[in-house]
Amino acid sequence: MMIYMTTEKQAKGTGDDRIEIGSVEETIAIEKFAEAEDQFLRDLFHLEKEKAKQTIRSLIDDVMGFSSDASRQQGLKYYFITLAGIIARQMKQLHIPVEKAFYFNSTCIKLIEDKLNEHNAADVADELIEFFIYSVEERNSPTLLHQTVNGVIQYIDEHIQSPMSVEGLAAKFDVSTSHLSRIFHEHSGITLVEYINIKKVEESQYYLSFSNQKISDISDDFNFCNQSYYTRIFKKYTGYTPRKFRENITRSYFKFTLPEEKQVEDKE
Repeated sequence: MMIYMTTEKQAKGTGDDRIEIGSVEETIAIEKFAEAEDQFLRDLFHLEKEKAKQTIRSLIDDVMGFSSDASRQQGLKYYFITLAGIIARQMKQLHIPVEKAFYFNSTCIKLIEDKLNEHNAADVADELIEFFIYSVEERNSPTLLHQTVNGVIQYIDEHIQSPMSVEGLAAKFDVSTSHLSRIFHEHSGITLVEYINIKKVEESQYYLSFSNQKISDISDDFNFCNQSYYTRIFKKYTGYTPRKFRENITRSYFKFTLPEEKQVEDKE
């Protein structure tokens, strides 16, 4: 429990008959807050993103209610930083690499210090939840019916910041360029080049949100030919330019989902 309630006690009666009013209500409020906080942590570590976002809003309302007008923003900032530390410690207890837990905590603190105020607390909380899930979520193996396509998808997902081309992928998987292009589109519904660009956009969203890297450097890191092309591709899938995406804390993250295939005979 991290919030110290500072409500002023009221009293009635005189002398030895004086009785404090409010202590029971205060204790109940603290217990309810602690229960809500525990529920938030359970939702978060079970990757129940929408439930976690709903619960944190209740906690934010309570923190703001516990604080005076003058100290409200500082109280929120203190609470968020403390909560980020608790989450990072639990990450280590769950055998998530220490480096990843440390990076999560330090990145959260920077986001809180730079962006949080009493008017955007829910939006900042959503950002922290998104970043946590991005940090710990296992990348699911593709489940399309063609094993070569699955292998290509998994390779792209794991090496998205490495230079890659259709020709290079075809050589790696020992098939012709035309054959790989055909089976990939047939099973995924999009071209191989489209999938590579989609994954670059998905991953680069988090660099825009949680790092201070220049957009030109992010473009280079994801091997776009230039920043202008990166901007055009990024806007195609997210609806924002990279700069607008970075500035707009209320925007959603773009996420592509592969289709669920019916059982059909593979074409080699």
